Amino acid sequence: MTTDWAKAIKERKRIRIFYEPGQRLIEPHAYGRSSKGDLLLRAFQVEGASASGEHHYWKLFRLDRMGSSGPGGNFETPRPGYKRGDRAMKGGIIAEL
Repeated sequence: MTTDWAKAIKERKRIRIFYEPGQRLIEPHAYGRSSKGDLLLRAFQVEGASASGEHHYWKLFRLDRMGSSGPGGNFETPRPGYKRGDRAMKGGIIAEL
């Protein structure tokens, strides 16, 4: 499945992804580009693998490192701690809550 990240953010869709070291369930909040042009996704990880050891936390994902994705239900509201205008997306924000 190829995820339309702008639509997933707008519709508040949880997404299951593969991102090393394994499967994760995330709530996407912002989608944009780094200053180098890499596509980025700011999301709250609800469950799954974590290289940092933080299994339930805010994460910044590079889409070129992300494997397959699929539906994972819905979420109601932005997570506490979400900050609009993500500073990591210096190349521009494409979509955000």
